Amino acid sequence: MASELETAEQRRRPPDCNAALVLADGSVFWGEGVGACGAAVGEVCFNTSITGYQEILTDPSYAGQIITFTFPHIGNVGANPEDVEAEKPAARGLVLRERVSAPSNWRAFEPLERWLEGHGLVGICGVDTRRLTRRIRDRGPPNGVVAYRRDGELDIDALLAEARAWPGLEGMDLALSVSCREPYAWDETIWRPHRGFGRQEAEGHHVVAIDYGLKRNILRMLAEHGCRVTVVPAGTSAQEIERLSPDGIFLSNGPGDPAATAAYAVPVLRRLLALGKPLFGICLGHQLVALALGGKTTKMTRGHRGANHPVKELVTGRVAITSQNHGFVVDPKSLPESASATHVSLFDGTNEGLSIPGARIFSVQHHPEASPGPQDSHPLFARFVALMDELAEDNA
Repeated sequence: MASELETAEQRRRPPDCNAALVLADGSVFWGEGVGACGAAVGEVCFNTSITGYQEILTDPSYAGQIITFTFPHIGNVGANPEDVEAEKPAARGLVLRERVSAPSNWRAFEPLERWLEGHGLVGICGVDTRRLTRRIRDRGPPNGVVAYRRDGELDIDALLAEARAWPGLEGMDLALSVSCREPYAWDETIWRPHRGFGRQEAEGHHVVAIDYGLKRNILRMLAEHGCRVTVVPAGTSAQEIERLSPDGIFLSNGPGDPAATAAYAVPVLRRLLALGKPLFGICLGHQLVALALGGKTTKMTRGHRGANHPVKELVTGRVAITSQNHGFVVDPKSLPESASATHVSLFDGTNEGLSIPGARIFSVQHHPEASPGPQDSHPLFARFVALMDELAEDNA
């Protein structure tokens, strides 16, 4: 906890500051506002990626969170309507070291700051993000409020009270708040330079994707591999999914506490697991598979958020550099004997994947679609398609 002297000193607004990040422990970080005026409360985390800030801010898995970017220069490639992972940003706010850079990229449609303001995202720059990141690293992600007023007149006591009153992500289901409302078809494939996005027109395997907070690039990767994709809301029943006659089932990433989402997701997944269809889960989808099998998840001390995380596949010994964004993790010791841990983080030894030997079911904690991030794990989508090919051959 910050001392009373430190807290009193921190509460004095420095000259030329019109924004503040107030943590629940009483710490106050002053700076200049960026984006929209206002205040936003959430869990303060950090992301170590050096690119892809627009994709990060629109990743639905960041619902309920304020993102600290450890890379100091944010905004240099501007913003455009193609580099988004959802219709609107899910993050609640952002914290930067430097002022937003001017765009310098041929794909820039508008400056990042104008994009932030247009989407109502509250941000602060001029913060010592190294100090803040060390604080999160050592003590875990705190609740906080980021606030910006053009005149700088901020009520720090009221912001502190709001940060302390916010319940936090543990026990919070956020998947329903970011999921689609109605089913829809998806046929857009991955982006290519000077060509843009393509279209999947072949009659490939039919994949039903359950949207717990889907990133669009996951859908693009499925379509790129020839899949005909139908996306359904998080609360869709097993019977409704069965009526769609899927060749494979995909479980998406998403925000919040998986144990809370499990209240309505696990009964559905247990029935789907029993169908014998190929099933592939990513991030929250991975955690929900574990919970449906009787496993447990726990909140991590720091979480994994970045694009340089090494993950080892236990069977082959291969190491992939992966993109990650999660604050909860599967306890591998809680998995039943029917399931096997398949991947492990080389940063902290936490679980990064599982499968059910003898069944066409597997899941990973990391993001093989990246966006942003490396493409080392792209073959996992081909593996999913190969499982659907095998089932089709068995049924022929």
